[in-house]
Amino acid sequence: MKGKMTIVLSAAAVFFASLIGYNHTAHAGAQEGKRLFETEKCVSCHQIQGPAREKTIQDQLAKKGPELWYAGSKFKRDFLVKWLSDPRPIRPLEYYSLTKKNTGNHPRLTSGQAADMTEFLMTLKSSDVKALGIQPADNPRGRVVFIKKQSCYGCHEVIVRGNAAGGLSGPSFAGAGKRLQTDWIYAYLSNPKAFKPVKDMPDYTGYIKDDEMKDLAAYVGSLN
Repeated sequence: MKGKMTIVLSAAAVFFASLIGYNHTAHAGAQEGKRLFETEKCVSCHQIQGPAREKTIQDQLAKKGPELWYAGSKFKRDFLVKWLSDPRPIRPLEYYSLTKKNTGNHPRLTSGQAADMTEFLMTLKSSDVKALGIQPADNPRGRVVFIKKQSCYGCHEVIVRGNAAGGLSGPSFAGAGKRLQTDWIYAYLSNPKAFKPVKDMPDYTGYIKDDEMKDLAAYVGSLN
């Protein structure tokens, strides 16, 4: 009986150890990702501590890359892993340039590094992004706001019948549904100054009704 009990307890210990090991691995991944972020000098281009610090348009234009202090609220995990290991331009033009083409020279990480970096970036959250559960949807009202009411495609590239169309001054929305969390899109539209106090994108608060913003967020979240 004692031998059987020892086997049962050992099996239980192995089971719980595997759970602890799993959590430890995830935690270690985030810690390693943070170390990698700092040693690879990512901090020279990306802000990872919020809130936003820019006060003037000059502050905004001086930034070398997008802020990441709310990356875990903005991006989807699978996208980050894939993009970090095979980075391709999201903006057709260089960051805050209206003339220079984005050459896509972002450093490439190994698959293991990309996984660790993603674990770290997903820990960076903003309390201004609420879990509303807005689902991506190609809804008529969201499409009308995007195309006709605000002409979002004037700055953002989209894919129409297999071809790229739209403006180049903002980040491309081709693949936005795979890249962006829909609740973040809504949070950004409804309270943009929480993320970018100084910005060149129009502030739609007071011009677009809240339910229209939700539909617009759902529509952008459906773009592939």
